[in-house]
This record gives sequence, structure tokens and C-alpha cells, in this order.
Amino acid sequence: MRDAEKPTFTRRQFIKQTSIATIGGSLLLGSHGSVFSQTGTGSKGKLTDVVLVRNRVVLDKKGSPRNDIVLEMLDVAVSRLTGKADAVEGWRTLFTPDDVVGIKTNVWRPINTTKAVEQALKARVIDAGVDNRNIAISDRTVLDDPLFNKATALINARPMRSHHWSGVGSLLKNYIMFVPDPYNYHEDSCARLGEIWTYPIVKDKTRLNVLVMFTPQFHNVGPHGFSPKHVWNYYGLRAGCDPV
Repeated sequence: MRDAEKPTFTRRQFIKQTSIATIGGSLLLGSHGSVFSQTGTGSKGKLTDVVLVRNRVVLDKKGSPRNDIVLEMLDVAVSRLTGKADAVEGWRTLFTPDDVVGIKTNVWRPINTTKAVEQALKARVIDAGVDNRNIAISDRTVLDDPLFNKATALINARPMRSHHWSGVGSLLKNYIMFVPDPYNYHEDSCARLGEIWTYPIVKDKTRLNVLVMFTPQFHNVGPHGFSPKHVWNYYGLRAGCDPV
């Protein structure tokens, strides 16, 4: 698909199309690691782009992400989101040297954001001109981290997996650690999660959302349930400015 032919989708259509891309994209992702991406935009209210990037060689023989391929995939996503052919220039439209940047990760042991994604994000934020001393990466201790408390910009990065209470654990849910009582946000299928995004510590600060889909989890039993039988190799990343 050429850049000049980016279609407009509703969110429902985008979900349907990216489901189809699981099959179609597999034909495009050869052993040499060709990169496939698809962009969708909402049809109501403010338009938002969502980019899906997949690369079959992102995982090595042991199932660990390859640092160079992860960086390449993130660059493709940011280039598409920002419209910049040069990826670093794209990152510079998201962050400035004056920013204090918090990278909100997810450290759940069975399926986490991965160090490869964390370090690739940090490297590109540095390339955008942000001082290393003004970048923090954290999950469960964000409220105790001084850099997160004075952050001017956030990156929200977490893996895609099923969740015992909310049904799916995705980007909207990743900010639950920005409240001192996360257990109070599990009622009614975690219906209050969106409320967290209105709190001063995060409101209007998120510059980039990255949903890690290297090995998504589609089923679990109990709050912390995990089985290798319930994941599959998807080799993907989704990125956008909207967490939904």
C-alpha cells in the first residue's frame, strides 16, 4: 500500500482489517524480514492514526526479540505516524530537548514489554535530543520516581494479553500504576480505567503508545494465569497517539 493511498477506517473496521492482516501479512513477512504496516483512522471526532508493523525475524530462535529489528519496526511506525521519511526526524516531532520523559513499561514476567523495546524507545528519545538524565523507565514504582512525577512527556508501552477482570490488557490499562490504589479500578470489568488518563500526573502528556504484539496472549485462567499454549507468534507492534 502506497503512502498516498492510506484508507480511512472506523475503529471497528480497523480491528477487522488487522485481523485479516494476520493471514495476509503472514504472506508478506518472509524470512528476510520484510516490514508490513497498515494505518487506520477513526471517522468520528479527532482523527487518529494507528500503525501495525510486523516482521517475522523480530524473534530469534529462542523467542527473544532482536534489538536491531525492534528498533527498525519502531522507526517504521514513527515514520508513518509523523509523515517523516527520516525516522529520527519523526522522533524529533514527538520529543524536544527540554522534555523530561517517562517510559511506562510493563514488567509482568511471562509476557512483558521487553528490554529490547524499552531500550529502543530510550535510544530514540535520546536521538531526539533529550538528556539521558531526563529519561526514566518504570512500571510499578512510577509514583515513587521523581522523573515520572515531573515528566513533561510519556511513552506508554506494554504487551497485548488477556486479562482476568478487563478481558484484555492493553494500552489503556497500562496507566493503572499511576494511582495509589489500583485494586479499586478492577470493579465492573475495570470500567474506571479511562478516568486515570484525566489525572494531572498523566493528562495530555502521552506522546506515543506502543502495543507490543510479538507473542500475544489470548486466554488466561485467574488474575495471574499463564500458559505457553495460550500465546502465538504474531511478530508485531502497534503504535499510535491514542491508547484506545
